[in-house]
Amino acid sequence: MSDLDNPQPSAPAPDPDAPCEGCLSPSRRKFLTRLSLGLGALGAALIGVPSVAFLLGLRKPTKLWRDVGGVEQFPQGSTILVKFEDPSPLPWSGVTANTAAWLRHETENEFIAFSVDCTHLGCPIRWLPDANLFMCPCHGGVFYANGTVASGPPPRPLSRYPVRVADGRVQILTSPLPIT
Repeated sequence: MSDLDNPQPSAPAPDPDAPCEGCLSPSRRKFLTRLSLGLGALGAALIGVPSVAFLLGLRKPTKLWRDVGGVEQFPQGSTILVKFEDPSPLPWSGVTANTAAWLRHETENEFIAFSVDCTHLGCPIRWLPDANLFMCPCHGGVFYANGTVASGPPPRPLSRYPVRVADGRVQILTSPLPIT
């Protein structure tokens, strides 16, 4: 007897609509696809929105009035280094959150605050009281007492902070300075 005389039953044809073992069901696949798209869109928004706001200039710099001392602490005609905290310190900034300004007492209630950064390359400037000049030790930039350029490579006068006197206290409006 041969196999041709007694054929064995063949395996049934697979049902194309039947779920296969180990395959995702269509509803589960759809859910995972939507979840992936949603998480991808959320990630893109977390990165894209702040970037676009920065590029469009929508983020406003922080400006705060910082108290630097009483009026009596600054003799008229003097130029004194005052230190204060940066307008937007980060929790991990440490001592780099501190900045300074040269405060000049002009008349009774008139003060001028100059940035300590040279307008050439940002080196800290020093006040030379005998010469009545500001001096940048990095490249020899010299500024007059009113902050204008006397000589050297600085392209513009010293940056100024707005200053006010409130209740006998001198306050400086801290804000980001222009990049040199």
